Amino acid sequence: MNRMTIRRGLVALAGVTVAGTALIPALTASAAPAGAGTHTAAKPSGKPCSSETRAGYSRCMSRFHAGSGATPAKAMPSGLSPADLRSAYKLPATGANSTVAIIIAFDVPNAEKDLAVYRKTMGLPPCTTANGCFSKLNQRGERGNYPQPDGGWALEGSMDLDMVSAACPSCKILLIEADDNYNNNLAEATRTAWRKGATVTSHSYGGLETGYLWADRDAYEHKGTTAVASSGDYGFTSAAVPAAYRKVVAVGGTTLNKAPGTSRGWDEDVWGGSGSGCSAYVAKSPWQKDTHCQMRTIADVSAVADPATGVAVYDTYPNPFGLPPGWVVGGGTSASAPIIAGLIGLAGNGATYSSAQAYRTPSAFYDVVGGRNGPCGGDYLCNGLKGYDAPTGVGSPKGLGGL
Repeated sequence: MNRMTIRRGLVALAGVTVAGTALIPALTASAAPAGAGTHTAAKPSGKPCSSETRAGYSRCMSRFHAGSGATPAKAMPSGLSPADLRSAYKLPATGANSTVAIIIAFDVPNAEKDLAVYRKTMGLPPCTTANGCFSKLNQRGERGNYPQPDGGWALEGSMDLDMVSAACPSCKILLIEADDNYNNNLAEATRTAWRKGATVTSHSYGGLETGYLWADRDAYEHKGTTAVASSGDYGFTSAAVPAAYRKVVAVGGTTLNKAPGTSRGWDEDVWGGSGSGCSAYVAKSPWQKDTHCQMRTIADVSAVADPATGVAVYDTYPNPFGLPPGWVVGGGTSASAPIIAGLIGLAGNGATYSSAQAYRTPSAFYDVVGGRNGPCGGDYLCNGLKGYDAPTGVGSPKGLGGL
């Protein structure tokens, strides 16, 4: 595998084959494949927010499990807090007041109310409709006439709101709700976001690459905005859109643990579910220099995504997983993508940012070495290796220098 180049002509929608041998399982696989070695790509933990498998539709890329919740004896809920993320990624507490748009399918009925609880608990300033920080619109840009809710996507939406808040407490937040998870509707919601002034758009979902992806490319590659998308939660597999678009910042996932006594204070490995792969349709960017994918390689950068070391999320809308309302622990690349989107907003660079900056400034990222997300021998396409690797890109943020 180390000397192999994955060629476009050998890529099928069901996966990637080389000389008739399947190397990458389909996007519709139920879990990341197990690997061998010291770091094994275990089945991602937690309950996935969506089981969507239809072509032309997207699934949300998140996983959840019950947290212990805040109690009188324990003021903070389970899961990583904004303070933890600032510590792990050496982030400033304040920054620009960019407008970050979260694109979601279906309605998040309790969005503003739940966001208020999260921000108050975490010591963040209020972000409300009344103070002009928060806006909720449908895909046509209307306040009201929202789509029907879906419990899984609503839980996803709450995590997106919380993670943008954690990464950029000073940012304004637009929540744009697509009618459903049909890719054309999600793209139209994205167009509404940049028409309404967002300079960063966050996309915690992905669908199968098909030849129809070009119809929506304008939504995700609009001049004056930066689109940030989840790489996927199913390990080394087929590329997903919108992460596969060349100008989109594709965000992989890591396992993040406190490491007292080390210079950083944290340890980070590849998360076993972190999506990585080679596009079948999208050309490689000039700044991508890896050699085993002739086309676009996913991902570009990364942040915490493992539900086992996940983030605190507050959501009260009934979900289909039997999780109690209130505090849960979330993960998946649906956590890492809005973190990176928020950090680009915090840096104030959304109108001009390109992932080329990340590739040009590797010293502004923690190189994630260790862990794997599937079977590809010792190749960089599924292993956390020194320098660029597909599961985590150039690495996780070390301050805002690369964002």
